[in-house]
Amino acid sequence: MTPKLYLIPTPIGNLEDITLRAINTLKNADVILAEDTRTSGHLLKHLGITKPLQSYHIHNEHQTVQKLIARLLKGENMALVSDAGTPAISDPGFLLVRECIKNNIEVECLPGPTAFVPALVNSGLPNDRFTFEGFLPHKKGRQTRLTQLKEEERTMIFYESPHRLLKSLEQFVEYFGADRQASVSRELTKVYEETIRGTLTEIIAYFAEKTIKGEIVIVVSGK
Repeated sequence: MTPKLYLIPTPIGNLEDITLRAINTLKNADVILAEDTRTSGHLLKHLGITKPLQSYHIHNEHQTVQKLIARLLKGENMALVSDAGTPAISDPGFLLVRECIKNNIEVECLPGPTAFVPALVNSGLPNDRFTFEGFLPHKKGRQTRLTQLKEEERTMIFYESPHRLLKSLEQFVEYFGADRQASVSRELTKVYEETIRGTLTEIIAYFAEKTIKGEIVIVVSGK
């Protein structure tokens, strides 16, 4: 392997979704950078891979990025994984990729799992043009972002945590209107996967009676 940084998507639930190429790249890496070494450790054990793991997450990436660049320049092969899905998509990765490019270090991102693609396709909403918004700001900037999105004509995709789902849906009603079509997907690729489609009001009514668990992808039609 030519010394470079490999971004390797990992399953968002079903472990069978990892690719053969991803497995081979992990086997050949000198070190694996992991958002949570415990989570990635379980995956590697399942795959029968024994490699050094180093923690790389949102709280330490600024402090460690230059040290990692120095190691890459010396010839190490590094694989970056997040807890689930594709690194740098609402997860750490952008900063390291940017510094690699600045230092003429090759970067290769393997294709693989990411939550918003199946959620978008499964929503039944137009997917020829869309905008991925990820997690909205929790406080500062949230109202500004939602105000901007009021005029958005493309399908919009959001990530959300279970305990904030109803609050976000209620805010979407306020900014987009109660009859705006949407879908909510949770536990994608897992045993209890479900996608609920309808107006924002209908989806709120459904989840108001439920105990909400799992990772959430919300897809909302454009204006």
